[in-house]
Amino acid sequence: MSIIDKITGRTKKAAGDLADDPSLRREGRREEAKGEAKEELGGAQEKVERKAEEVANLERKT
Repeated sequence: MSIIDKITGRTKKAAGDLADDPSLRREGRREEAKGEAKEELGGAQEKVERKAEEVANLERKT
């Protein structure tokens, strides 16, 4: 889930900051970016589904 990825990423970034561990910070940034990408994908999929439904409705009317 995207929210879990984002939370995990932020947690790892914070842990990396506290431990002064650049690799943990990088891992956290990647995890957070993955969550954001999943959110974008989900939004795009919803938009496609709405458009497909709209087209199907128009097909039924004609």
